[in-house]
Amino acid sequence: MTGARRTLYTFPNALSALRGIGIPVFIYFALISDMSSADFWAVGVLAVGGASDYFDGKLARAWNQTSRFGEIADPTIDRLYILATLIVLVKRDALPLWIVIVLLIRDLLLAVVSLILHLKKLPSLTVTFAGKAATFNLMYAFPFLLLALHDSVLGRVSFVLGWSFTWWGIVLYLGTGFTYLRSGWQSTRLAK
Repeated sequence: MTGARRTLYTFPNALSALRGIGIPVFIYFALISDMSSADFWAVGVLAVGGASDYFDGKLARAWNQTSRFGEIADPTIDRLYILATLIVLVKRDALPLWIVIVLLIRDLLLAVVSLILHLKKLPSLTVTFAGKAATFNLMYAFPFLLLALHDSVLGRVSFVLGWSFTWWGIVLYLGTGFTYLRSGWQSTRLAK
């Protein structure tokens, strides 16, 4: 139990947990707060979340502090950040609902495949560099789309950058989703 405890209480896992706590803070600033600078605070929370997403995995591998908690928490928190941001952007009319539906269907399909792999006691899907890149593109896109709501030069530049990252992210997200689905399908077929 001590070894398991030691791998749970690590600096990379603490970063993941703090990143998770940032989700309701982001929602507060993006939807509830009436401060004039609330969107900038919301973008700041997303930026810190994105940076900690990069560093928690990097540090865990460099310091040999990888853990099952990190393997599960990291992609789960990524999905929750994306979901929270999508809800905010749709509610604020910065993103059409159909994009949200497409991204959620991809994640739902992968959740089903992951569950099947787990039930068959097969190895989990391994996150690829392209999968991380897809998530990073979307994580970069969303703050820009939020800032694009402001009628200013910053808003117009953010609009172009936000939609550029959005389209790249969608293409990569769907492409890696197909790759993960194919990998899961092959794993289940080989196990028969």
